[in-house]
Amino acid sequence: MKVLMVAAENDAIPGGKVGGIGDVVRDIPIALASKGHQVDVVTPGYGAFSALPGSERVGTLQVMFWGQRQAVDIFRVPGKKPWKNVTLWVLEHPLFAAGGPGKIYCDDPGNRPFATDASKFALFSVAVAQAIIEGRFAAIDVLHLHDWHAAMVSVLRAFDPTYKALKSIHTVYTIHNLALQGVRPMAGDESSLRAWFPYLNYDAQRLNDPRAPHCINPMRAGINLSDKVHAVSPTYAREIQQASDPVQGFFGGEGLHEDLERAAKENRLHGILNGCEYPGPTTKTLSAGELFLQCETQLLQWVGRKPGVESAHFIASRRLAHNISALSSAANSPQGLQKQPFLATSVGRITDQKMLLLRQRMSDGETALDHLLNVLGDEGMLVLLGSGDVGLEQFLTEVSSRRTNFIFLKGYSETISLSLYSSGDLFLMPSSFEPCGISQMLAMRAGQPCLVHSVGGLNDTVRDAEDGFAFSGASLQQQAENMIVSFKAAVQLKSADPAQWQRIASSAAAARFLWSDVADEVVRSLYTNSLHR
Repeated sequence: MKVLMVAAENDAIPGGKVGGIGDVVRDIPIALASKGHQVDVVTPGYGAFSALPGSERVGTLQVMFWGQRQAVDIFRVPGKKPWKNVTLWVLEHPLFAAGGPGKIYCDDPGNRPFATDASKFALFSVAVAQAIIEGRFAAIDVLHLHDWHAAMVSVLRAFDPTYKALKSIHTVYTIHNLALQGVRPMAGDESSLRAWFPYLNYDAQRLNDPRAPHCINPMRAGINLSDKVHAVSPTYAREIQQASDPVQGFFGGEGLHEDLERAAKENRLHGILNGCEYPGPTTKTLSAGELFLQCETQLLQWVGRKPGVESAHFIASRRLAHNISALSSAANSPQGLQKQPFLATSVGRITDQKMLLLRQRMSDGETALDHLLNVLGDEGMLVLLGSGDVGLEQFLTEVSSRRTNFIFLKGYSETISLSLYSSGDLFLMPSSFEPCGISQMLAMRAGQPCLVHSVGGLNDTVRDAEDGFAFSGASLQQQAENMIVSFKAAVQLKSADPAQWQRIASSAAAARFLWSDVADEVVRSLYTNSLHR
């Protein structure tokens, strides 16, 4: 079978990843190719990927966009690791580099959310549609669209006579994160459906946003106009069929629950858990001192890139220096090396999705994060690596300024993240919603038990008291309270019952979420119709 995947990210290309979608678009083609299928993957080149060594320009596509003819170049590009039966493509146009060469997403002002990206991905979508009908990817059995960035392909497939041939191609739409929907006006703006495709006749009832009927919702379009809809975990597929209730801490269909419930009744919606790679031990377990020294080295590199020192970096450097000195003094004392501190870790984007429960105010006025740090006391540390929302970064910086057992590393480092996975005692992932999640799989792979909120893919990967720890709750307050209780129980278990702790850690390390199994289920549940065409 021949599959074409269309996405904004692809970590098979150097620089092609921002979030988890890049991991999936890198890995699932390889798993499908290993089963004998041919997989092509196309993304924008963002003014950078087409310049990678080994890239080959294979032609130019002429498309209508903004009422004008636009030229979009198409390139075949090499991957980080070439794989048989997988071909990588990028499309180039000046609009695709609107944020600067290599920048995948743009930061538009709050009064025009998604404006630049929506226009960029609408042009990308029409160029992909044109490439398909011109046979640039040869004959395709399955057209697989990922998230709202690729959803306009389904709109053109349904309503543009130029691309009616796409209707004969079995089309699958994967939801990676329903919280981001790419909503833009139907008309009246340079970044609107009418501006992009002024000639298009469409059924607004299948495209518009339920909460803003004058706007197009690309996520909703992908759901309603595709043959199959894929959510990236079974639990998430069930959750998104229910209305969100943020006040009570439940994040479900985000306005699209009725469309998703209908898709489920039509047997079009399927929840399939993402996989994880298992390459064998690649990162050694570090002592706390070794880990802190590694973090300090990375921190100095971040500081060196700017003329001034950010407060988050300054505070982290003081915390690291203090702990390195304390551990060194203990090691050189007559009593010898003191026992290692309990090390809680966390890695991820700093977003409200990840931080809502940690910021929750408890009955005594302290945040839930402060309560977790109280549990650790002088015997433990929490190291959190990540960046994202400026306000949330400031919250973490403020907490780290007054809590000596909290190190906030504002930034991202692949080396540090792998060391935190392999060297921590307990990985913290209290997401308010989690379509699938990869961090918990990576921590488990390294033998570190996780404490998770039992939602989405976290519920499908971590089993409470078997290979990790889990909590839930009927409100934000109850979720935060239960998180603190579970955290305290986990910390106490490690010292009170080391044998049980080791059984849980061993079970975490033994858990397997294989891409080969995912590929089988994807073919069976999502691609089946194409096998009988």
